Amino acid sequence: MKPNLRWKHWWRENRSLLVVLLIMMAVRSAVADWNDVPTGSMNPTIIQGDRVFVNKLAYDLKAPFTTRHLAQWGDPKRGDIVVFFSPADGERLVKRVVGLPGDQIELRNDHLFINGRASEYEPAPADTGKDLPSDKLGARLFAEEAANGIREHPVMILPQIMARRNFGPLTVPAGKYFMMGDNRDNSSDSRYWGVVDRKAIVGRATAVVMSLDHQHYYEPRWGRFFSKLL
Repeated sequence: MKPNLRWKHWWRENRSLLVVLLIMMAVRSAVADWNDVPTGSMNPTIIQGDRVFVNKLAYDLKAPFTTRHLAQWGDPKRGDIVVFFSPADGERLVKRVVGLPGDQIELRNDHLFINGRASEYEPAPADTGKDLPSDKLGARLFAEEAANGIREHPVMILPQIMARRNFGPLTVPAGKYFMMGDNRDNSSDSRYWGVVDRKAIVGRATAVVMSLDHQHYYEPRWGRFFSKLL
């Protein structure tokens, strides 16, 4: 069979599959996606081995396979967990939105202040952090944080390591967002590489789709499957 005939035959046999794959890739690019979490910067809310669902239509619509905005109907709110491209190296990260454009952000000995208002802290439930993998960073302390305009959620402190526990005050510029990890003492976030441009935000992380324990032969953590994120 001549090369041209072979190509035409292959195309006839596979074009339907290729169209389906292209549509699936476009949907993943512009509508919904997932993000694997390899680090503990969002402990205890999101842990290593979680795969989170990312709603790319939460705030806007982007052209498939690009970051070009076609339409916008909302903006991230304080407390949203978002996926974005880091201004430091372009890596895709998952963090919590702490500061909106115009907000003043300050951290005093791991206590968060937003627009001069101190966050409130309460003891975390006894089972907080039960799924966390073991590490060598010492004791882990948990608390429920309720910040200015942010729904109560758990945060983690690692008192035995060197960390940036004081920051600011800093006023978030227009069109920018201040991101922090819930693992306050072990998170590379806006305290280190600055604020995030609105256009760099991919979408909102809304749930843990699945979770595998990498320290125990990728054993499924069934209790985390399809669990909603705050």
